[in-house]
Amino acid sequence: MQRFMLKSKLHRVTITDANLDYEGSITIDESLMTAADIFPYEKVNIYNVSNGERFSTYVIKGEKGSGVIGLNGAAARKGSRGDIIIIASYVLVDNEPAQNWSAKCVFVDERNRIK
Repeated sequence: MQRFMLKSKLHRVTITDANLDYEGSITIDESLMTAADIFPYEKVNIYNVSNGERFSTYVIKGEKGSGVIGLNGAAARKGSRGDIIIIASYVLVDNEPAQNWSAKCVFVDERNRIK
């Protein structure tokens, strides 16, 4: 048996941009991606703490150290600049290792800099 487990999350990051005129996805600062072990084009779930929206999309790499968290295309309808969100990635894990699983959680300040 395998279980879907939380692999990593960016906890309470702030949306810095929302661009409807884009093909879609979420842009994430490369430094944050590295810290959370998230790859470009990886599927992520987004939980908007500010308005309750929940959705999934894929990741595009943003400028390293910029703090950018940008909703693009249709995702831009799910949140606004200044909203607080959680970005979560998941992985399938065999039952035995899942029993002692630990997710990577990245905490940030109000400017999306790693604490």
